[in-house]
Formats: sequence, structure tokens, C-alpha cells
Amino acid sequence: MSMRRTTTVRRTTVAAAMAAAFALALAGCGGDDGGDAPSTGSANTSAPASPSPEDKGEQQDDTAAGDDVDPNAKLAEARGQNGLTLVINQVKRDSGGFVTVQGVIKNGGDSTQNTSNWVGQESVLVAKNPNSVAGATLVDKSGKKNYYVLRDTDGRCLCTTAIVPLSPGDSASVFMQFPAPPQETTEVDFTLPTFATTSLKISG
Repeated sequence: MSMRRTTTVRRTTVAAAMAAAFALALAGCGGDDGGDAPSTGSANTSAPASPSPEDKGEQQDDTAAGDDVDPNAKLAEARGQNGLTLVINQVKRDSGGFVTVQGVIKNGGDSTQNTSNWVGQESVLVAKNPNSVAGATLVDKSGKKNYYVLRDTDGRCLCTTAIVPLSPGDSASVFMQFPAPPQETTEVDFTLPTFATTSLKISG
């Protein structure tokens, strides 16, 4: 593994650990819509994150909540600009009331790609979550509702942040946590800025 790729994995791991801590800190805050949520629909959640290794004084692995994610699983693929692809490995509904999406973004092109556009255009997200996947959304078409990446009261997302530019052949593991749609909703559309929309089936 190259030094650049190792750095990407380490930064992703740190971001994942921070995100799990944010979810725990949000326990008991607000209702379903989040009293302090911005108008975009990104909301605080009353659901704590699943127990993670750092809660036990251990280092968290390269997944959002310490779950084992099969890197060979390919639930969906979204093509991005300039040779980028996003492969979704897991879409899981957790008992705490949120959905975690995990995947890998790979640069299959012939030039280094910046990661700054994936945060979206909302000023708070851009300021608090540079080079992140905070701009991702889930759309429940049957329920006619959009779901945005969860964030804490300071505007920091429950998602992978500080993703370094991807050189040709490099990849970055990413995760995003959203408020969970109703239990009867098992399929949603997923969108990340600069990538095509793809349909995801929710497990759990």
C-alpha cells in the first residue's frame, strides 16, 4: 500500500471514530426532525451510535461503527466525473434510528482528482467538513422525503472527512450516516455531488 493510500485510510479511521463519538453526544437531543436542524433537513438525532471500539479504549477499524464490511460486496455503483467511481459495500439500518452507508471511491482516471466538491454547497457543511462526503443525500420517493447526512450541533457531519486528493489508482473508504426512513421503506435513491444517482436497498 502506498504512503498516500495509507494516509487516506488513517484519516478515514479518525473521522469514523469522531463521528461515532458525535452520535453518542447527540443521544437524547431533539425529536425526529431535530430542533436545532437547519432547513435543509440535516438534523440532530436522539439515537446513539452503535457501541464502537473506541468506547472500550480500543482503536476503531476502518468502518463507521466498527462493523465488518465486505470490501468485495458491490450493492451499487455510481459513476462520477473524470474516471471516479463509488462502489457501495453496505447500506444498513441500525436499531438506534439511523442508516449507515459505506463504500469506496476509486480514481480510475489518469489525473489526480480533488475531493472538495463532495461536501455540497451548504456554507456550514463546507466550513466545518472540508473534503468530506457531507453533501450526500437519500431520497425516499414513496414517502416523498429527503434525508441528509447527520451532523452535531457544531455542524460537523457524521461522515468521512479530510479526504486527500486521489491520485490515479488510489481509493478512499467512506461512510455516511442518515436519519432512518420508516421501517417499511426498503429502497432509496442515493446521491453524492458529482456522482450519478443510484438506487440502494436498505438491510436490517
